[in-house]
Amino acid sequence: MLDNGENSLILTADPASGTNTVHERIKQLRSALKLSQVKFAREIHISNGYLAEIELGHCPVNERIIALIAAAFSVNESWLQTGEGAMFELTSPLCQTPAQRFERMTKLFNGLYPEFQDYILNQIDQLLRLQDVPHRE
Repeated sequence: MLDNGENSLILTADPASGTNTVHERIKQLRSALKLSQVKFAREIHISNGYLAEIELGHCPVNERIIALIAAAFSVNESWLQTGEGAMFELTSPLCQTPAQRFERMTKLFNGLYPEFQDYILNQIDQLLRLQDVPHRE
């Protein structure tokens, strides 16, 4: 149900409708990202208890929560609000092919000062070395 209040648009669950609600989409997103409620809540700066109440449909989801989720996880706000469109923004690294990510990385890299480019290359070398180290359990 949509409630156009003075300060925000409140999206609440409609249990009788049987449709996919914003509350269910938030839970679906969290599952797709493979995040616990604690980690997801921490990323959007709310308590995990509040997130649990949202996912259960006991708390309304206002524009602020939608904006925080969209910004933190590159989520398509329209999908989050209505269920229409792709879950993630097309510019999100999660929606890009390796070739698209490489093209984006190249453009960003070329915009850096040469000393920052050297720093990035050094970091990549270090990451590759770390990747080759056997993991201890």
